[in-house]
Amino acid sequence: MSTINEDCETLQTATVLATPDVVDFLYTCDTHLTDPGFATLVPSEPAKPQISSEEIERIKKEYEEKQKGKKGKEDAKKKESEKDKEKEKDEKKDKGDSKTVAVPKKATSPTAAPTPPAPSTPSHQKYTLHRQIFQMRQDEHKKRRQAKEVKEIAPKFPIAPRSNVS
Repeated sequence: MSTINEDCETLQTATVLATPDVVDFLYTCDTHLTDPGFATLVPSEPAKPQISSEEIERIKKEYEEKQKGKKGKEDAKKKESEKDKEKEKDEKKDKGDSKTVAVPKKATSPTAAPTPPAPSTPSHQKYTLHRQIFQMRQDEHKKRRQAKEVKEIAPKFPIAPRSNVS
């Protein structure tokens, strides 16, 4: 673990380490960021592999072929069910019970819902502060908070007697 010395440029840096919810932040120099005892670079998510346009076209064709196969099967089933319905209608007409009402099918058109724009991802590097450095930082904040509380509470207590008791 390196220590801050005269060569450290924390007073002249624009590099800041902050907690995700920005409750605490710490100015640091670039030299400290390279020190493994101070902070470690969090590896960024690997880039998604690029798919060539040829492969996309091939996949589209396969998908369309599958959809055509499904439609062919569905059409055959619809024709069979229609034939069955027609037979039932003919039977009902023969009996004199023709009270069926044809219900028109509603056309369902897929509407393209506007997609919200993707939130912009931060372009900065992420670091994880070493556990001991983080603990020292928390202890320092705790001491400051306790000292402030003591200054606020101390005047409220009675003063101890200063005379000698004999």
